[in-house]
Amino acid sequence: NGAGKTSIMKVLTGYHRPSEGRALLNGVDAMDEPVALKAMVGYLPEGVPLYGDMTVAEYLLFIAEARALPPDARQAALDKAMLACGLPGMADIRIEHLSKGFRQRVGLAQAIIHDPDILILDEPTTGLDPNQILEIRALIRSLGASKTVILSTHILQEVEALCNEVLILHEGRIVAQGSASKLAQDMQGDERFDALLRCRDFSSLSALAEAHAYSAFALEELGEGRARARFSVRSGRGDEAAEALFNWAVAQGASLLELRRERMSLEEIFVRLTGEERAP
Repeated sequence: NGAGKTSIMKVLTGYHRPSEGRALLNGVDAMDEPVALKAMVGYLPEGVPLYGDMTVAEYLLFIAEARALPPDARQAALDKAMLACGLPGMADIRIEHLSKGFRQRVGLAQAIIHDPDILILDEPTTGLDPNQILEIRALIRSLGASKTVILSTHILQEVEALCNEVLILHEGRIVAQGSASKLAQDMQGDERFDALLRCRDFSSLSALAEAHAYSAFALEELGEGRARARFSVRSGRGDEAAEALFNWAVAQGASLLELRRERMSLEEIFVRLTGEERAP
């Protein structure tokens, strides 16, 4: 919170003027070419402004007119947006009678009614219940199949669920950028393994851990020929570690009953970049 996410989005959509510098979106200057910018961008602000006394169809037709869609193209654009956002059969319902989840769907429909190439969504799941969050995430994922989606959120699970590129802001500055796995690798985070094995003799497993430089290696024998092995390796060496464990199991005639692999989470990356360790 307070890192500048919403301010950046308002600049990129032409609602705020930058105090200095230029804001370019797909090569279009947000201040010099505002009409061209708005034609290629759909924007869902946090707390989307909806008119409760309008029906869904009235509101979306109003937005289509405001977007300067030709009159003979507005109904088709409305139908397409409503279908894409899961709103069929709701055209004549007044917006004030919709649940928060469906109001958010209407907000997304207004953002795509002019078929923009880029969607900018500011905190799109704020205030929704868990089921509504899953529905809106699925909708965003489907829209992202054909459009570039720029999403702002402080919910890191949402980033991991939806985004293939991550940009972390701290006090108005970019402190990290890349995929979640690349950020973990760049920060030299550990990949953690938890394996459940069945074998007659686990004595050679410690030698395997030493040979492959497993860190934080721990072996807990559970009885009846079963044991749980936990260990970590540096990010980027996870495939090698998993393969070595599998090969050991084959050579020993062991059964690999369960194997869980966890990379450095986005939450851990975020805390490391913005937490107390970065404070002066």
